[in-house]
Formats: sequence, C-alpha cells, structure tokens
Amino acid sequence: MSDHGAETDFSDKMSYGDYLGLDRLLTSQHPLSDAHDEMLFIIQHQTSELWMKLMLSELDAARRAIAADRLPEAFKMLARVGRIMEQLNSAWDVLRTMTPSDYTTFRDQLGRSSGFQSLQYRLIEFALGNRNLAMLKPHAHDAEATAQLQAELGRLSLYQEVLAYAARHGWDLPHDLTGAPSQAPHMDHPAVTALWAQVYRDTAAHWTLYDLAEKLVDLEDYFRRWRFNHVTTVERVIGFKRGTGGTGGVDYLKMMLAVELFPELWHVRTDL
Repeated sequence: MSDHGAETDFSDKMSYGDYLGLDRLLTSQHPLSDAHDEMLFIIQHQTSELWMKLMLSELDAARRAIAADRLPEAFKMLARVGRIMEQLNSAWDVLRTMTPSDYTTFRDQLGRSSGFQSLQYRLIEFALGNRNLAMLKPHAHDAEATAQLQAELGRLSLYQEVLAYAARHGWDLPHDLTGAPSQAPHMDHPAVTALWAQVYRDTAAHWTLYDLAEKLVDLEDYFRRWRFNHVTTVERVIGFKRGTGGTGGVDYLKMMLAVELFPELWHVRTDL
C-alpha cells in the first residue's frame, strides 16, 4: 500500500471512521428481539431519518435563498431535495422484501412507536406548507421537539417564500398569503392560480418563476410517490390492520394521498 501513497497510520490523525462518527452510527441499532428482519426495519427507518435531516437542511437553505432573491442557488437546493426524495422512495423497495410473516416476529416489540411520530417528517411537512396544528400533539411530551415545530411555524413556508418573491417582483397577490407565517395548510387561492396561469402562458417572459414552479412540481411529484410507496408497502406487510401508533394504517395513509402541497400549480394545468 505504501507504493500507492495510502496513509496507514492513524494513531495521531483523524480517520474516515473518526470523521463520520461511525463508532456511534454503527452501534445505534438495538433490536429488541431475535427476529432476523428487525435489523432491516431499524436501518430502513434510521437511514430515512438521515436523508430527512439533509432534506430539512436543503429546504432551510432554499427558503433563505429565495427570500434573498438568489434563485439560482435555490434551484440547485430544490433539485437536490428531489434527489433525496428518490433515495427515500428507493428505500421502500428494500423494506418490501419483508413479508407479513417476517414482520409479525417482532411487531409487538414496537409498542406504540410509529413513523407517524417522526419529528423530522413533521418538520418537512410544515416547511412545505402542510401545517396541521393537530400534528403538534404527538410531540407535546417533548419540549425540545415542540420548540422546533413552533420555530418552524414561525417562518414562512417554502410556498409562501415563493409567493413573497413573486409579490416583490410586481405580481398582485393578497398580503395575507405572504405577510405572516401560515398556521394552516395552504388552500387553493384564485389569485395564485391566476399568477401561475400567466407564467405558464408566457414562459419566455416569466422564465424564472416558470423554472421555480416546475421545481416545486418536481418536489411534490416525488413526495406523492413517497406517500404512494408508503401505502403500498404498509398494505403489503400488514394489510388493513391499525398502525402501531394507533392510526388507521392503510386507510389513514390513503387519505394523506389527497393532500396537495402546491394546489394551484396542479389545478392551473386544467385551464391552460
């Protein structure tokens, strides 16, 4: 190895494992049973949480870039979010190798824990504009988690930042859409639909907003696929049993498929 110049003595230097904290990361899997598939289940969800951590970082940076009119930077970050969603979607393919028989060998060990309680997933939903205040309740026991959610609710959502950008550049939009952080899911608004209709009818004149709109559509497209893959995986593994966290399982997840993050961007297509 010395012929190739590779470093081999790390007694006083930072190694790959040191930098990545692999001693902590790779010892954070603690199955509660002897079931073979519990390790798969744990790693699937832990890696998803890592990708969501990066997604939150990119969404934070993208919002700050849009607020500062640095759209090229935001485009790069939003494109990265789309690639992160691809990774999250691909992860379902691995989990689907677990059969109903496999899952029953350790499901009781989960108690009432459920992905429904994921703080980072809730932060992502709030950042994207699906701000249902009832979703604060599963985190009420955790002061730090509640503080993070409240801090997110104190910011404009991604979509609000996009609309605020449009307003700063001469588009006539009601102040209540961008003047204060939303405390409820975004609902279809005629003025926003009219904005996007003009943008899509003359893309050359409004290319920046057109490009931004398509980045949002890409993001929601990936997000919808994630939800669909979630439904399919849960139905494949547990059928229509209730979720471990008390939700209706597949029925609840199917209801979430109807949620629209950026409704006007989808509805305007009918009018074009």
